[in-house]
Amino acid sequence: MPLASNLTLPCGLTAPNRIAKAAMTEGLAEVVDGTAGVAGERIARCYRTWAEGGAGLLITGNIMVDRRYRERPANVVVDGPQDVRQRAGLERFSDAAKAGGGLAIAQISHAGRQSPKSIAPEPVGPSAVRVKLPGGLFATPRALDDGEILDVIDRFATTASELCRAGFDGVQVHSAHGYLLSEFLNPRVNRRDDRWGGSLENRARLLIETVRAVRDAIGPDKALSIKLNSSDFQKGGFSFEDCQQVVGLLHGEGVDLLEISGGNYEQPRMMGMDGLEPVFDEGVRASTRAREAYFMAYAEKILETARMPIMVTGGFRTRAAMDEALDTGVAMIGMARPLCADPDAPRRLLAGEIEALPAREASLRLGPGWLGPQSPIDTIKAANGFGAMAFYYRNILRLGDGEATKPRMNLFAALVKHQLQETKDAKRFV
Repeated sequence: MPLASNLTLPCGLTAPNRIAKAAMTEGLAEVVDGTAGVAGERIARCYRTWAEGGAGLLITGNIMVDRRYRERPANVVVDGPQDVRQRAGLERFSDAAKAGGGLAIAQISHAGRQSPKSIAPEPVGPSAVRVKLPGGLFATPRALDDGEILDVIDRFATTASELCRAGFDGVQVHSAHGYLLSEFLNPRVNRRDDRWGGSLENRARLLIETVRAVRDAIGPDKALSIKLNSSDFQKGGFSFEDCQQVVGLLHGEGVDLLEISGGNYEQPRMMGMDGLEPVFDEGVRASTRAREAYFMAYAEKILETARMPIMVTGGFRTRAAMDEALDTGVAMIGMARPLCADPDAPRRLLAGEIEALPAREASLRLGPGWLGPQSPIDTIKAANGFGAMAFYYRNILRLGDGEATKPRMNLFAALVKHQLQETKDAKRFV
């Protein structure tokens, strides 16, 4: 299947090619008339640049359904009916994301226990299980009660409706990477004994009920995507066998595109890193490394039974690997980090100007030896991972400010600047 071929989703919308700009957190929201989390010119400018880069589908980063539990301070928030100015900002955002002729889907999310302490002194989750990371960034969550869980479902539906009303072609329900819906799926985190916990069917109830509510809210002609972990890669956590069963539960629920990913903050496999080196389950280690894409081996298994189009994100760097994935039945190729440094990469791939994206990960490290990503000191190992993330965060901010991206940065300086920016935003975006 050619990378340049179009894709018509079950809802009837058509993407002009098979490259998707996958979701990445942006941190580009603004404060307007005292209201935080508003989409303004910075995020529109960033997405206009990405849209003009040629991707057939653009998926936004986390748009939060509840401002109390954001993934980071400067997330866009749509947690209720929007006033005239807020909706105008969202309309400019959606128009910018479609400026290149592709589809634009808004990712909707609730951070759950992965909402930082600077935002949520008492985050929420399925159970009172804290994120185990050094630095004390996350507080111990409070378990949601039944009524609050139902409110979460309503919030996803309301947010979806508002975003589609503002011009987005659909929404992606974020049920991966350890955010709230993903937490409910994970038995390490979900220790409930009511209808929302215990068996996989109960743990998946929040996701399924949310998907149904969102589909009802946006109608049949808008795209409904789900982002789902192939695995949490934690002993006793959400497994690949669980994933396969959840895919079965999603059949018949009007899903137009299922994106396969993996990991969470404690096991950041969605970044393809343990420190900075690619890591995989033993059963797929060799084949996945050979193919670049972190989750391709899992996707192939899911394709055997899935009744909806499948998108795979993570690790794609060569045209050959993308073509191979499409030939196996994958519908869309997700690209994320490469577009932070080279937003024009999709157009250049489609035009045959390049056959591979530059691999920058090898140079993204604080230092050699014990200062590198394989350091025996956990704090240094974590700093390398966060420093690499800061490289991409800083480049996204540059796109929002209309500046050229930087292919190289001092990671320590980038990390410090990122942390200072997050601290500043936490005070502004109250």
